[in-house]
Amino acid sequence: MENPQIKKIAVILGIVLVIFVAAKTISELKSMSYIGKSVNAANVITVSGKGEVFATPDIATFSFSVTQEAANVGDAQANATEKTNKILASIKAAGVEDKDIKTSSYNIYPRYEYLNAGPYSSGTQRLAAYVVSQSVQVKVRKLEDAGKILSDIGSLGATDVSGLSFSVDKQDDFARDARNLAIKDARDQAAVLAHALGVDLGSITTFYESSPSQPYPMYYAKDMMASSVRVEAAPSLPAGESKITSNVTITYEIK
Repeated sequence: MENPQIKKIAVILGIVLVIFVAAKTISELKSMSYIGKSVNAANVITVSGKGEVFATPDIATFSFSVTQEAANVGDAQANATEKTNKILASIKAAGVEDKDIKTSSYNIYPRYEYLNAGPYSSGTQRLAAYVVSQSVQVKVRKLEDAGKILSDIGSLGATDVSGLSFSVDKQDDFARDARNLAIKDARDQAAVLAHALGVDLGSITTFYESSPSQPYPMYYAKDMMASSVRVEAAPSLPAGESKITSNVTITYEIK
């Protein structure tokens, strides 16, 4: 005679097994119903817009260097400091503020000469002098003064004048204006497209702006990269015009 307890356990296990198989079968059938069917596309349209604004540069930036050498470091430093201070005093007298003047590099290094050098020998190395070089970057906010400042620092002994470029001070303001124009352009295009499709625009789902293009630095046409520059007369420095561009992409829901 069968044990009633064992029979009861067997019935329970059988019921559990049937439930498991049924659930598994239903799951497989549901997954099969999606085979061969595409995912429903979102009801959206995406448009792009572009905005451009033009600005007249109002800042001139340039760098100058003073290089001095002497038999010892102290003398070289003293000579370089004296000449640099005279140049800085002239720049400040022209109205340039301290915040717009900064040292970009300061170097001290030995200069060697080689004696009795020949085809098969590098010769004997001898210390010739110590060289001190200081480079300063200057930002001029009154463009009409930039030419005279360049002339003055050349006459005061700047050994190198380089990197003269023009830029826009309130860059963020012009970038914002360009962005607003780009958004308007995108909205106008979206309205035209929605009308052509016979749909209504809903809310904006995504917005993307590529980094607004910065105006390229405008370098002074005259070659000012020589190692020894003496500017005898105040040069004319036309600043021209800069273009700031913004590109946006907007996605709208459609109704």
